[in-house]
Amino acid sequence: MAMALVLDLKRSKKMRSFSFKRAFSSPPTFNPSLRSSLQLNRLLQLCSNSKALSPGKQLHQHMILCGLDHHPFMLTKLVQMYADCGDLGSARALFDELSQPNVFAWTAILGFYSRNGLSDECVRTYCDMRLKGVPPDKYVFPKVFKACGQLLWFQVGIQVHKDVFVYGCEFDLQVCNSLIDMYSKSGDVGSGRRVFDEMVERDVLSWNSMISGYVCNGFLEFAVGLLDSMRIRGFEPDIVTLNTVMDAYCRMGICDEAWEIFEQIKEPNIISWTTLISGYSRIGNHEKSLWIFREMMSRRKVFPDLDSLASVLVSCRHMGALVRGREIHGYGIRTADPLSSFYKSAGPALLTMYARCKRMQEAVNVFESMDRFDAVTWNAMILGFVDLGTGDLALEYFSKMQRSGGVMTNQTAISTVLPACDLKSGKQIHAYIMKNSFSSVIPVWNALIHMYSKCGCIGTAYSIFSNMISRDIVSWNTMIGGFGMHGLGQSALQLLQDMNVSHIRPNSVTFTSALSACSHSGLVDKGVELFHSMTRDFGFTPGMEHFSCVVDLLARADRLEDAAGFVKRMPVKPNKHIWSALLAACRDRQNVSVAKLAAGQLFRLEPENAGNYVTLSNIYARAGRWDDALVVRKQMEDTGLVKSSGYSWI
Repeated sequence: MAMALVLDLKRSKKMRSFSFKRAFSSPPTFNPSLRSSLQLNRLLQLCSNSKALSPGKQLHQHMILCGLDHHPFMLTKLVQMYADCGDLGSARALFDELSQPNVFAWTAILGFYSRNGLSDECVRTYCDMRLKGVPPDKYVFPKVFKACGQLLWFQVGIQVHKDVFVYGCEFDLQVCNSLIDMYSKSGDVGSGRRVFDEMVERDVLSWNSMISGYVCNGFLEFAVGLLDSMRIRGFEPDIVTLNTVMDAYCRMGICDEAWEIFEQIKEPNIISWTTLISGYSRIGNHEKSLWIFREMMSRRKVFPDLDSLASVLVSCRHMGALVRGREIHGYGIRTADPLSSFYKSAGPALLTMYARCKRMQEAVNVFESMDRFDAVTWNAMILGFVDLGTGDLALEYFSKMQRSGGVMTNQTAISTVLPACDLKSGKQIHAYIMKNSFSSVIPVWNALIHMYSKCGCIGTAYSIFSNMISRDIVSWNTMIGGFGMHGLGQSALQLLQDMNVSHIRPNSVTFTSALSACSHSGLVDKGVELFHSMTRDFGFTPGMEHFSCVVDLLARADRLEDAAGFVKRMPVKPNKHIWSALLAACRDRQNVSVAKLAAGQLFRLEPENAGNYVTLSNIYARAGRWDDALVVRKQMEDTGLVKSSGYSWI
């Protein structure tokens, strides 16, 4: 009978369950072959490994009839079996029967708590175990460190780390891996690195834990550097390693590097694809984000999950890609189970996409399908109205949110609605901020600075900025942008200097705002000098938006020939936005020669855009060059400018 049970347990779950039911279909009778503790131990272990609770219970019943249920060793094996099979009640009841539970019994209970996310119970059980004088082993510590990391109980983790040394487990591979993870989640990535450096042996999980720790704590360059170190030490990165490094590159804003890592993955999973889609979306390259999503769908090896759908919908929103957004909406409805999970994850992006595309009824329909007791739902609706330029409706829904009763007004709602406010409503929300617990929330003050700047109160905006206890990069960028909005280029440049003195490193938006301020203030030479200082003084590589700012700067000063020369000397290939800005400036200033250059490039980059042909034709006409105007019109007609047929990704 013992051999039959062993064979049954090794079959499929269905057959395994059937075999046990057949073996014990009638009340178990005395069977000498099953009185051996060794045989029962093997069968109980099989039940544990395969999570076969029903056969395990029948074995327990048989042990009771055989009088083996009070033996401490067999009781411990039963505790392990019930815990592994998810029956905590039975496991605890048997555990309590043990007069002196050993470390194996404690480990079984700790393992259940760890697997099921009951982190506080896991830590408390460990403390009980220590009070009872039971020495922990290398199987206990990883479970406790995992719990400490999830709870962010950093000080408890440090105390347990001391126990690791006391009981001689400081060089165990799994213990060290769990320590790295715990320290990283607690924000002490330095201690995690010390554990990593002192390990006598490592595996791929060790490297992955350390790289992930760096990424989660914002030490992105260290994470990227570890990939090379890992290969030098002879470890081959797995898909988890490469996905994490991709995430690091995307967070750094250099998604093309992430793409190169992606191409090293033989079989990308959904995390690989989603990392790229969201990465390109975050840096504003929404065309690439949508292309990657389309590429994923065309390969038909990986299918989108909720996170990938939400990420690509953000790009649909920014591009106004209504047709694609609707296709994704339909796909989500067809595949999500339950449907509420789709609206919880992708609903905010979907709602704001419809609003950006001026489909408010569809946006409202999505809103009605979302959870009204979730602040994210209301924030998305408010943002949708802000995007649509209907500030009155944004404020109306902000008021409804406050009156709803079940939703707390949070910092995101305030930061979202402030851009829609006029001066009167903005002051009212300012008063609300002062009365409630938002006085130290930096994003709220940043939104206030923007609101007052937009409403013409640049002095009030600067007063708020000056009185902030702490500022982030957005605070500085918003204030520099505010000065630029009011033509105060000198003040914007002075603030950039103050920022440098404060050891705040400027980012791409900082330079864009400062260059724009120079453009609106007529500070041509200082703007050009700032552009060159980006590389010389800050080691910053200009992006396309910075080149576009310089083109606008020179064009506004009627230096179109200089602007054209600047574009020709660009180290990167100018995109359609650069040439469009130059063509628009030529239209305003009637510069035919530069207009011809810019339009020729645009005809190549976006041949389907009739507006470029019309602009050049009008410039020729105003210059009295009617023949050239007719040639352009004829060229436009010959091209046809027929929109290509659409097709569905999904």
